[in-house]
Amino acid sequence: MHFLRRAMVFLASLATLTGATVFLASPAQAATSCSGTITYSDTVSRSGSVIGELVIYYNSSNGGTNSACFYHRGVSYGVTAYTSIQIYRCSQTSGTGDVCNPTQNSLPDDGNYAYYAGPVGVTGTANYCVSAIGSVTWAGRGYSIETGTRGC
Repeated sequence: MHFLRRAMVFLASLATLTGATVFLASPAQAATSCSGTITYSDTVSRSGSVIGELVIYYNSSNGGTNSACFYHRGVSYGVTAYTSIQIYRCSQTSGTGDVCNPTQNSLPDDGNYAYYAGPVGVTGTANYCVSAIGSVTWAGRGYSIETGTRGC
């Protein structure tokens, strides 16, 4: 009887753990990659040297999918630093460079990376603007790019 109780506790724990693992592994956004047609690219510099680049890509899948990555460039390439990226689908259908009124957002990708953060993506963007925010912390200071509305 004691063995049966232990087995039941073990199986219940295993089921709970397996369920949590499946939940954590489930994508919260559309499958994306840092590829497709580049619709926006900008760099950020420190003391005249480029250290990061934010790139937005577009492909026509899922009613239009935009993805974004923030790449380490120059002296930051290959060096682990806190890096982040997030992309938004805006309510606007025109107005390049305007402030985005988000209707959907990706989960942010942030952490200590040596080459890039991302990809992150949003779908249903065929007739809408998107906006992205990316950053890298370099030499104790944060450097960021906020795109405003793009791809309109």
